[in-house]
Amino acid sequence: MVGTIYSLIPAVLMLVLVMSTRKIYLSLGTGIIVGAFMLQDFNVVDSVVEVWTVFLNIFYTSEDGLSFGSIYLLSFLLLLGVLTAILTATGGSRAFGRYATTHVKSRRGAQLLAATLGVIIFIDDYFNALAVGQVARPVTDRYHISRAKLAYIIDSTSAPITVISPISSWGAYIIGTMGSIFASTAYIDYGAFEGFIRMIPLNMYAFSSILLVFLVAAFNLNVGAMRVHEKRAMKEHQLFDPARGSIAGELKEDVDPHDEGKMYHLIVPIVTLIIATVGLMIYTGRVEAGSGATILDIFAATDVNLSLFLGGLISVIVGFILFANQSSPKADFMRVISQGLKSMLPAIYILVLAWMIGDIIGALETGQFLAGLVESASFNINYLPLIIFLIAGFMALSTGTSWGTFGIMLPIAAQIAMTVDATLVLPAMSAVLAGSVFGDHCSPISDTTILSSTGAGANHIDHVLTQLPYALIGGLSSIVGYVVFATTQTVLLSLSVSLIVVSFVVVIMYWIKHNK
Repeated sequence: MVGTIYSLIPAVLMLVLVMSTRKIYLSLGTGIIVGAFMLQDFNVVDSVVEVWTVFLNIFYTSEDGLSFGSIYLLSFLLLLGVLTAILTATGGSRAFGRYATTHVKSRRGAQLLAATLGVIIFIDDYFNALAVGQVARPVTDRYHISRAKLAYIIDSTSAPITVISPISSWGAYIIGTMGSIFASTAYIDYGAFEGFIRMIPLNMYAFSSILLVFLVAAFNLNVGAMRVHEKRAMKEHQLFDPARGSIAGELKEDVDPHDEGKMYHLIVPIVTLIIATVGLMIYTGRVEAGSGATILDIFAATDVNLSLFLGGLISVIVGFILFANQSSPKADFMRVISQGLKSMLPAIYILVLAWMIGDIIGALETGQFLAGLVESASFNINYLPLIIFLIAGFMALSTGTSWGTFGIMLPIAAQIAMTVDATLVLPAMSAVLAGSVFGDHCSPISDTTILSSTGAGANHIDHVLTQLPYALIGGLSSIVGYVVFATTQTVLLSLSVSLIVVSFVVVIMYWIKHNK
């Protein structure tokens, strides 16, 4: 079953269950168990051992010892929960919300603020998702914008802006990967950095997704299930479905805000988080890359998860110092910590289960099977970017990982293009990036999707289902753009058509909305 069409079963089953039951734990758990049975030829004992081994490998492996990357990221989430509770307890979040209402005058403005922050913070997708959520949530809450809408704005700006930014953790990784691919395929037309820059306008989905976010915010377009959430938020002031279970990032019990809370009680810890995390990313990258390293070398070698953990720890310490210096009455220290930790448990449960099913799917070689379809298929080579976009999208949707899809599909795309037409190397590789982010936006097991719902304080499944229609609009516009590229080989025309399709769809939806 490994490396065959049957390897799709756990991923497809999980996706069907997510859509039909909206129970994320049940869906992920079922996919994990079915995948383990398939890997162990349906032997019950061996399958149980497989599930336990996959879980244990998140934290410890016999070859490498403790898995510090996973531990750091999970610890950062816990610290972020504590920081959220601190910002609430000091009254900083409430003060910032009051201040924002004097400058942000409408729901449109609040959504555009979140979208703008999502584009500005382009260093890393994890950091983007969680930092933007912390800053924007007090403002969007003030204007009764649903958490599902905020999660969509965060998710649909974080990965798209990061994947087209050379100075980012994603950009550095991609450029480094391209360098080794170019060397192995003897591609000499461009260097890795110049090649990446030339690939940017070919990433139809990234630009379509970002444009759509701003248009949705500007015209308040709510498609599908998003209408329900926004209607509830506006009329009932319920920011998420109260019938849902635990909401990641949301305090389980009220933490009373301090009456004398000031805006700096929020701004200082958040700015500390940003400066400390970015500074540590540069430091850890420089230590790893050595002296004389370029900024790209530094970001390629940076330890993102360690930087997030230490940056989160420093910001929590600063927050507690501000909290301790407030005059009485004060919230109980231990209650603040307890509520902050509890608020992040749903996100941690989902992330651990997503990692587990990702490992199971990886062991079944689902990605390699899909990649093999591309290599063996016969089609008009001018449509190679379109075909690769679709395959990469489905692969990322099934496996929940953009970077894993990059690792598998970028070399394949380059090899196929070099074999038939070297001018298609960059378009084909850019289509891998675009398709990976598209599939990532549709996948309930994507870590970026999970962290976006966490940063927004949204129910994860609600976020997945409300984002899906928007992702499909961006995907459709990208398909049209790649079709135009196949027929004209003109980059700017193809991108322009893709963006025009997005705009046209928005205009049609807006006209329908106001002419019912």
